Amino acid sequence: MKKTILLVIITLLGICSIFGQNVDRSSFKAGFNAGIPVGDASEIASFSIGVDVNYHWGISKTFDVGLASGFINSFSEEEFEDFQFLPVAGSVRIYPTYEFKLGADVGYAVGINEGNEGGFYYRPIIGYNITGNTELNVSYTAIENNGTFGLVMAGILFLF
Repeated sequence: MKKTILLVIITLLGICSIFGQNVDRSSFKAGFNAGIPVGDASEIASFSIGVDVNYHWGISKTFDVGLASGFINSFSEEEFEDFQFLPVAGSVRIYPTYEFKLGADVGYAVGINEGNEGGFYYRPIIGYNITGNTELNVSYTAIENNGTFGLVMAGILFLF
């Protein structure tokens, strides 16, 4: 029993020290992106634009977690309607330096237009802070459901 209590105390102290090192980097970000379809998507769509909205909490000096959402519209070839998605995802960012970040969003993209079922959503991303509150990024966005709807995108985010 004493060992269990000691283990619980050590665990709680460890957790407190981890969260005691968090950085006040909590932030709301919103921005725009544009890109080209690749793979299966390139056969049915020609260009994509989107809006990104996310909120991150600084867990440590080099690590953030958060929530990500937005809107993606892929302009289809003439015989199809545009493809529209609303992604809802968890988000992770790693900061090797202040200016440079790596991360990923993982979740589900809800298909908005008729006949679009949506699917599993993932988006690896690389970002660069050009100012204290402006980020440029490149990403690969994929929505999987009986095939992959893939996009290579570039975007800009503004910190609020």
